[in-house]
Amino acid sequence: MKKLRLYTRIVRLLAVLALGTLLAGWVGMQERLGRRDLMPQRQRLTRWFLARLAAALPFRVSLHGRLPERPMLWVSNHVSWTDIPLLGCLVPLSFLSKAEVRSWPLAGWLAHRAGTLFIRRGAGDSGLVKNQLLRHLQQRRSLLIFPEGTTTDGRSLRNFHSRLLASAVEAAAPVQPVAIRYLRDGEIDPIAPFIGEDDLVSHLLRLLGSERSTVEIHLLPVLESDGLSRTELTRRAQAAISARLFGTVERLPEAA
Repeated sequence: MKKLRLYTRIVRLLAVLALGTLLAGWVGMQERLGRRDLMPQRQRLTRWFLARLAAALPFRVSLHGRLPERPMLWVSNHVSWTDIPLLGCLVPLSFLSKAEVRSWPLAGWLAHRAGTLFIRRGAGDSGLVKNQLLRHLQQRRSLLIFPEGTTTDGRSLRNFHSRLLASAVEAAAPVQPVAIRYLRDGEIDPIAPFIGEDDLVSHLLRLLGSERSTVEIHLLPVLESDGLSRTELTRRAQAAISARLFGTVERLPEAA
């Protein structure tokens, strides 16, 4: 029975990925034809695709809070690669991801076609990334970032990198804090986190072979960035997410 469930889920996931490949190919053809400003189309198609991808994963989603009606910088804690389809299906978004994702088989290519921005840790390209983020926000397009810079097991928060929120301050863009939590039998889910030396295929097989678990997505009160420093905005975003996840404020970041 478990094997049948696993195989059924794999087939469904492969069908969704095949569909994503067709959509990405369509976007690539539009690029070759010289179409400009494809980002609105990328975001709409990405949201549609991620909704199908999220539905193919073994999660029950519980959404709390109201979806924003204006473009924002979305700021979330980070537990797994599955955060992206689960959050990306809510509104049209672009993403900031670590550079390693670009080399993932198929997933990296799809992310690139979707308009994902990639950042190399410690490579000195923070100025370029900030300008890319700023341009998105000034063009009134929503962005999702994970300011911890890496994933956790869902039991704590890492310090947020304030430099990733500098673009929101410069663009006077509002910030949507998001708290995401994976639960299995009422406890923190040990299967969902994608951490350490885990590889994508192994993690995916464990996830698809497991019973459904619950994902709580909390859309917290919007933070207005106008008049705040990037450090203060970062402190408020982390405090809000920490309070929702753990009931207490985790250690807050120093100025960066």
